[in-house]
Amino acid sequence: MRRMIESTMNVPLTTIVSVNQLADHLTDPAWVIVDCRFDLFDKAAGERHYEAAHIPGAVYAHLERDLSAPVTGNGVGGRHPLPSPELMRHLFGRYGIGPGIQVVAYDDTSGHYAARLWWMLRFMGHEAVAVLDGGWPAWSAGGLPVATGRETRPARAFGGSPRWERVVRREDVEAAPLLVDARAPERYRGEIEPIDPLAGHIPGALNRPYATNWTAQGIWQPQETLLADFLALLGDTPAENAVFYCGSGVSACVNLVAMVHAGLPEGQLYVGSWSEWSRLEAQQASQPDATDE
Repeated sequence: MRRMIESTMNVPLTTIVSVNQLADHLTDPAWVIVDCRFDLFDKAAGERHYEAAHIPGAVYAHLERDLSAPVTGNGVGGRHPLPSPELMRHLFGRYGIGPGIQVVAYDDTSGHYAARLWWMLRFMGHEAVAVLDGGWPAWSAGGLPVATGRETRPARAFGGSPRWERVVRREDVEAAPLLVDARAPERYRGEIEPIDPLAGHIPGALNRPYATNWTAQGIWQPQETLLADFLALLGDTPAENAVFYCGSGVSACVNLVAMVHAGLPEGQLYVGSWSEWSRLEAQQASQPDATDE
């Protein structure tokens, strides 16, 4: 079956956009492009790469400076806490995002970090946002135009409001009818843990690694493949009641993009994810037992 990509004819793109579609709108003032490249182990790398070469017109979004709030000392919120609605309105307005604007987010990891911006915009009520299929590697491989240095966009008024029903707090996680861990299988199983204080997963969670949403070439799986996968995962659980998490509320967004791209309602996100859950569990375990003398 031919891969289905949403039409650009008067219909906002809300999941995935091809490099050819983006190339056709490269100078369109109603399109905003955001480069989300990032490396958890070299936090300045994405910005360096953006300044060296990026899609013309793209502004840069840093995962920890722009797409996250400061980390709290008590671990609440995890490694990448969600910024306040006020901060998100300011950020999106600075990028030139407002009513009638089509946003395209990309990175160099098939959408791992771009999906975070996709989710944040939808959380704030702006659904005309899509992730670039294949990301920067696909753009580069196509011999398409590139720019260097830093770019800005004329600011707009962004007036979106948060959709809190799409967020699950730690205290509500265990009541989820279906909990899905998006991390790699070895992290889910607790065989390794390179970042967070404890290895393992939240009790009862199933594992659907975010990387399963892409082919070996880093292109999104066909919609019919994604739909079959999610229907098997969900079982009798309504899609909108499923709760997704990862290490810090970033890669779980890839599963949410895929879910919507498959034609299903969007699930919920536990933003604090394993980084919050494991840190609070570790803190609790380190507290002396009140019954001990």
